[in-house]
Amino acid sequence: MRDVPVAEVDGLDRAVLAIGTDYPHDHLLVWHEHRRAQVLYAANGVMQVATADGSWTVPTARAVLIPPMTRHQVTMTGVSTRSLYIEPAAVPWFPARCQAVDVSALLRALILEAVDMEPRYPEHSRDAAVAALILHELKDLTPLPLDVPLPSDPRLRLLCETFLQKPDIHDPPARWCAALNISPRTLARLFRRGTGLSFSQWRQRACVLHSLQHLTAGMPVTRIAAVLGYENPAAYTAAFGKLLGRPPTAHRGPDASGVRFGE
Repeated sequence: MRDVPVAEVDGLDRAVLAIGTDYPHDHLLVWHEHRRAQVLYAANGVMQVATADGSWTVPTARAVLIPPMTRHQVTMTGVSTRSLYIEPAAVPWFPARCQAVDVSALLRALILEAVDMEPRYPEHSRDAAVAALILHELKDLTPLPLDVPLPSDPRLRLLCETFLQKPDIHDPPARWCAALNISPRTLARLFRRGTGLSFSQWRQRACVLHSLQHLTAGMPVTRIAAVLGYENPAAYTAAFGKLLGRPPTAHRGPDASGVRFGE
């Protein structure tokens, strides 16, 4: 199915529904939730998925698992999506929190095939076999560190969200302490408790993931490094590789879709 609202087919008695959707550039899919579990796959472009507890940056040929009834919004940058909507009972192992994942060549082919299937595919048919194989393949997905966790403390969260709009690798913790009127030790404790990361780890991750949008748009690595405040491209490239396991050039432009994390 293509460009069909999931609400129109949600009640069908099939474990797996697949919908393909093309979005305008820089489209915002406002806050919403689904009864079914969702596998949101980026066939093109970069998605930013936000929930109450974090933000996920999902580049081309990767996906994010969105649990049932999880309120979220998605910012689309040149995105065509292929979504699987799955009955919760069919995926009891599904994570309780969103999770970015790698997508194997087989699963990618299955997702693309499923989008062209009739929504009420006959039981015991080839299409039903495709749906069953999708459920098997989903169990073996490789998680990816593509999320920036957000704290629940409202004042700290506001600073985090503001930082994500224009990240700077050298933004000093002293500025955050002054804004919150707290000590460096308290800031460190709030970050660790609210995000599971230290301030420097969180800042580094936010910068690297923000750069994925620039890479997909074709911005040169030298320019990206400068925009994020790195001393030189080598420092940015090292930070990128440490987090994502590949150099930035592996994710540049349309050709990046064939490159997978960890290869």
